Amino acid sequence: MSVVLLAGCTATSDGGSAAPTSATATTASACAARVETEPLPDWADAGFSGDARVPHVFGAKGDIVAVLFAHPLRQHRKDGSNNKILWVARAATTSPNPTAPATLVITATLDGTDTTVTREVAGGPGPSIIDVPQAGCWRLDLRWSGHTDTMDLVYAP
Repeated sequence: MSVVLLAGCTATSDGGSAAPTSATATTASACAARVETEPLPDWADAGFSGDARVPHVFGAKGDIVAVLFAHPLRQHRKDGSNNKILWVARAATTSPNPTAPATLVITATLDGTDTTVTREVAGGPGPSIIDVPQAGCWRLDLRWSGHTDTMDLVYAP
């Protein structure tokens, strides 16, 4: 599944904090896709070497990070590449709901519209190709193993 960024959405690559502030996390009116380029946190850098400076976006609660191997994400990739996203969830000692399915369920809504798509990553957070039907800023509701988080991702045309 891909996520497309629209004009008017905010996408930054500054060295902001590792997780959004509560003010950022609770803002529902504006799409706030904040692409970080600082090193990944220790809990998300397994398999990477060095300081792991790859584009990534944190969930509003800071419980999950989307590592963007294709940045910017695009609605159509003419070069044959994919919108690859590695989803890394913060390890928890116990699941809030041990009977909840491990599958990462992504419900994406195009900012300012009723357009919604659902994507699934079998087995829970991990590697995926996430495409969406049109360019723009997409608000993602993420559910996995009894956990929830949200984030905004922008897909370019």
